[in-house]
Amino acid sequence: MSETHSGCGGRLQIVRGDITECAVDAIVNAANTSLLGGAGVDGAIHDAAGPELLDECRTLGGCPTGSARITRGYALPARHVIHTVGPIWYGGTNGEDELLASCYRSCFALAEQHGLRTLAFPSISTGAYRFPVQRAARIALNEIAQGLERLQTIASVIVVCFEGRVYDAYHDALNANAP
Repeated sequence: MSETHSGCGGRLQIVRGDITECAVDAIVNAANTSLLGGAGVDGAIHDAAGPELLDECRTLGGCPTGSARITRGYALPARHVIHTVGPIWYGGTNGEDELLASCYRSCFALAEQHGLRTLAFPSISTGAYRFPVQRAARIALNEIAQGLERLQTIASVIVVCFEGRVYDAYHDALNANAP
């Protein structure tokens, strides 16, 4: 991990790196509705976790957009994977903002239900699903801040940005919301 920026009283970090290397209670997977692997972060997480992750995902029956499911982490340093399905960008008139916000709320609900204290999120929906990264960053950071406020049991959240342009967008969004 490199290039770190903090917020939310030190409980939130934005880093540039590889989410599959995060030793946290749960990493979040930007999954598709089948939960059976795909491209980008989804494929990287499935590859790093090993075939047992796919086997467990097959038992879940998929996941609707805006919702989340939890599995074990298998060969990952993270104990769990929270799979959430972000919206495909259709221009912003099909409820995309609310569906993206729902992804984060669903992840925090699972974290609370399973007693998780540390989470790592990717930039959900900004890759193959084409959600504008600046807009996604604002929504993500707002929902993460609300989740941290509501759940004092969460010790830390890391937003892991694989690409520099994504890191810059999250850094800018965090600075724009700083007091």
